[in-house]
Amino acid sequence: MRTRKPARAKKMNLPKHLQHINPHAAGIDVGSRSHFVAVPEGSCEQSVREFTSFTDDLHRMADWLLACGVTTVVMESTGIYWIPVFEILESRGLEVRLVNARHVKNVPGRKSDVLDCQWLQRLHSYGLLEGAFRPAEQVCTLRAYVRQRMNLVRYASAHIQHMQKALSQMNLQLANVVSDITGVTGMRIIKAVLAGERDALVLARLRHPRCKNDESTIARSLKGNFRPEHLFSLKQAVELYGFYQHQIGECDRQILDQLASFDAADGPANGPPANLEQALLRMSGVDLTRIDGIDTNSALKIISEIGTDMSRWKTARHFASWLGLCPGTKVSGGKVLSAKSKPVANRAAAALRMAAFTLFRSKSALGAYFRRQRSRLGAPKAITATAHKLARLVYSMLKHGTAYVDEGQKQYEERYRTRVVQNLKRKAKELGYALVEVVEKQPQPEAT
Repeated sequence: MRTRKPARAKKMNLPKHLQHINPHAAGIDVGSRSHFVAVPEGSCEQSVREFTSFTDDLHRMADWLLACGVTTVVMESTGIYWIPVFEILESRGLEVRLVNARHVKNVPGRKSDVLDCQWLQRLHSYGLLEGAFRPAEQVCTLRAYVRQRMNLVRYASAHIQHMQKALSQMNLQLANVVSDITGVTGMRIIKAVLAGERDALVLARLRHPRCKNDESTIARSLKGNFRPEHLFSLKQAVELYGFYQHQIGECDRQILDQLASFDAADGPANGPPANLEQALLRMSGVDLTRIDGIDTNSALKIISEIGTDMSRWKTARHFASWLGLCPGTKVSGGKVLSAKSKPVANRAAAALRMAAFTLFRSKSALGAYFRRQRSRLGAPKAITATAHKLARLVYSMLKHGTAYVDEGQKQYEERYRTRVVQNLKRKAKELGYALVEVVEKQPQPEAT
């Protein structure tokens, strides 16, 4: 009797996401005092090791990873503690990826530093983690300077409030008669007060000719109670404000020098850029300020955050989604549960939202679009929708090098009217009706 041979087990073809895409991957759980590192089992005797946050230990970490045959590393972007680890490992030739902590949640109830780094290593080995966006090294340096400038501006604005408080305590109503107390008129009067001048008429004569209020009105606002403790607070606030203005100037020079360094990679330039506008134009190749609502500072913030390489995003939709300016997709049972845009702490998106907010009184096509969306959806959604439109324009300009030409409010309104009429004709045809345009007759002049 012949016996049948046992059937050979078929080899299962695992899906791509369940295969070891990155067999030489490591995971790092970043902390303020120490970092836990996990490498593939079998690559060394101890697959998990702890390193302190000191620089010497970070170099020892890099040596150990290279000795274990690791080629790619993944870590969470925890605060600012990941920056030294990222820079040292990247300088040693390792591919380092940053991931969002929300995307790597472990099994509930199992939370420790060792388990976290092992979980990161396992997910990365299967290719289940997408690295966060990080621009080129030159752009990162520019971004650091721009963010530092934003911090300095915020610190300076706090001391402006301190100046206003001290003036109010002395009942000097300077803020009610000048548009900006840090302007020419305001600073002249404040410095004169600190120098010992108390005559309101003399102080009022320091007004700039372009100031709207006359000397008599300003003089009435400058009769106050000059107590020494309030003068002391005002003096310190003015000195601190001046200090931060000096620091902002230093930061501006560093930003301009960094922008000029981009020319070295593209070839010799015709001298250093004369101003910030020229430097941005030479760096990006396009003038983003041609877009209504985007000024020089907004363009600087956007470029410092995203760079000029748009190949990181496949389409403008991907770019807008990364900015958090697209409607979300939350569907269950065939029902749309929510379509709100996801909250993203993105400085480039914040700059685009601020640019969209300034289009309320604009006579451009973008201004007409914002007002139409505002009447339909309300101000918050209109700002998001307009910022989305600005993001697509920025993407197209930086990727294709095309210049933006505003079509104007009148042409936009005419194009919108044509589109509405076409939709009405289509709906009327579906219902069996015909839409007829009514032409108003011009009144005939009376016969004499």
